[in-house]
Amino acid sequence: MSRNLEISKYLKISQKYLDFSTTMVHTAEYLPATGTSISSVLQGGYNHPLSREWQQEKQLTKNMFIFPLFVTDLPDEETAIPSLPNIKRWGINKLIPYVKTLVDKGLRAVILFGVPLKDGVKDLVGTAADDPEGPVILAIKALKKAFPDLYIMCDVCLCEYTSHGHCGVLYDDGSLNTEQSALRIGAVAVNYAKAGANCVAPSDMIDGRIKDIKTGLINAGLAHKCLVMSYAAKFSGNLYGPFRDAAGSAPGQGDRKAYQLPPGGAGLARRALLRDMEEGADAVIVKPSTFYLDIISDASRLCKDYPICAYHVSGEYAMLHAAAEKGILDLKGIAFEAHQGFLRAGARLIISYFTPEFLEWLEL
Repeated sequence: MSRNLEISKYLKISQKYLDFSTTMVHTAEYLPATGTSISSVLQGGYNHPLSREWQQEKQLTKNMFIFPLFVTDLPDEETAIPSLPNIKRWGINKLIPYVKTLVDKGLRAVILFGVPLKDGVKDLVGTAADDPEGPVILAIKALKKAFPDLYIMCDVCLCEYTSHGHCGVLYDDGSLNTEQSALRIGAVAVNYAKAGANCVAPSDMIDGRIKDIKTGLINAGLAHKCLVMSYAAKFSGNLYGPFRDAAGSAPGQGDRKAYQLPPGGAGLARRALLRDMEEGADAVIVKPSTFYLDIISDASRLCKDYPICAYHVSGEYAMLHAAAEKGILDLKGIAFEAHQGFLRAGARLIISYFTPEFLEWLEL
């Protein structure tokens, strides 16, 4: 009997709450109308997809994208890079057919990274970097022949070619020999220009290399037709892992913190930008990009008369793919959001592994 009373009480209480929810006594309130100021009305200006594009001070276009290409010394190489989705290493025999598919979609510029894979090629001074039969110089000539209008940039560094994996020539104690490194890198840059490169882009961050490259180009009679795009603000950090997988360029010992910029070093970045302009850079690169928008913004003010390039690096690219694979975000949407951020910060050019996708996404 007592159990029946408990059930009856429970049913009455439940009905009471049900009645309350269906006969709510509270009503929604509004503040008194004050009128709408004309200057407060913004939404009419971006209520349509086209008008939203009009609100962008800068819009992404195909000609601002630069696509990184990893070229090996194995002619028939075509190897996917697991940590870099959709990106491969290419041998010279496979490179041209692949690039043609992108040129047909509007690709205007590439940046070449050599990847020596043959045994015994690497040495202490990166001799293979400017070998006439090496991957970069062969690729320059093949691309120029196949695509005369394609703008060919060459990353200039020794890390892929040195047995120790550092970006320059070392002293016996393992520290960087700055003077010899800059002169060696300068020679590599000049040899790329002699092979037909439209642009050389030193990424080593070694003091004085822009001056040596520019002087070398002048002495070779090539300064008037080879742009020097300096990685003027390149930071050390944790976002280069997939690139090093692709290029085989991880240092054998130590790290690169003594010549790449520390992540918190905004002042150093500004000084490096000013220095490289003074030494003869024609354009500058900020690398990485997503976490360094303030540096891109600084560069756009300090180097306001120079093209500013943002490098969306391998780790940034891989992170977006990983997040998309987990369903955290939409890949196309976040790619646009990231790259539009570079433009807002002041970049005019973007080195991006998303270039093949943007060549399709930017089709009208």
